[in-house]
Amino acid sequence: MLEYDPSREALYSPDRRDTLFEHGKQYTAVQIAIEAARLAYIRAERSADELERLTASLACGGFGPPTLFVDAKTGTEAFGTRRVADGTTLVAFRGTQPDATADLLTDAQAFLTAWPESAGVVHAGFAAALRAVLPDLRRWIEHVPHGAGKLLLAGHSLGAALATLAASVLQPSLLVTLGSPRVGDAAFAATVTSELVRIVNCCDAVTDLPPAILYCHVGPTTYITHDGAQVFEPSAAFVLTDRLRGRAQYFVEYAWKKGAVMVRDFADHAPINYARAFFE
Repeated sequence: MLEYDPSREALYSPDRRDTLFEHGKQYTAVQIAIEAARLAYIRAERSADELERLTASLACGGFGPPTLFVDAKTGTEAFGTRRVADGTTLVAFRGTQPDATADLLTDAQAFLTAWPESAGVVHAGFAAALRAVLPDLRRWIEHVPHGAGKLLLAGHSLGAALATLAASVLQPSLLVTLGSPRVGDAAFAATVTSELVRIVNCCDAVTDLPPAILYCHVGPTTYITHDGAQVFEPSAAFVLTDRLRGRAQYFVEYAWKKGAVMVRDFADHAPINYARAFFE
């Protein structure tokens, strides 16, 4: 298991850490999706050097060069790539970047709007953000020679919400989300019928937003305990107790350190603190 990272850099700049993929090593589909969700933060649209870094990182996992899907108005960014060895197609959506005004505006549009692409009502900001890139994404997927390969969708935070919306339309083989906020109502949630791994890291505050009065989560929970263990569909009492332990441990071990996030509820949202439970 990777070490827990309480740093502000891990939370606000997850793209600065080198890839977890290693050449020649085999990874599960869930591991691939988790690391892809983190690699989506690499700002490949901004420079050739960053595009090369993303390309090299994906190559370590056996995947080809990425195709970028970007909309400046909504701040939506994603990449698609294919693994020639087995035809697996991977699409990963970037989450919220604190220095990106468009992302913050997207998150703030928390009123509900109809989602005729499948059914129900969803977060209006998320809907607009996905619609900005969905036509190009669908065309790319249609022209990618899948063969017998699978379609994997992944994302962290805002990216997890966009991946969930996309899953209701694209019907992937597997959807993996890290630190996802709630996306829509129960009618929408029922339309996401793909295999789903929705991961919640201990105290991550984002997973409790927007409020459950009108929104609900999609699919069961894979919960990461305060010490990095995976628990499927834990009881509310278990989660409450584990979170109390996690916050107390964080206060003692990390909160006072230079460069650390002050509270665990935000530090747990860092993508690397999701990956630590799935990578050695």
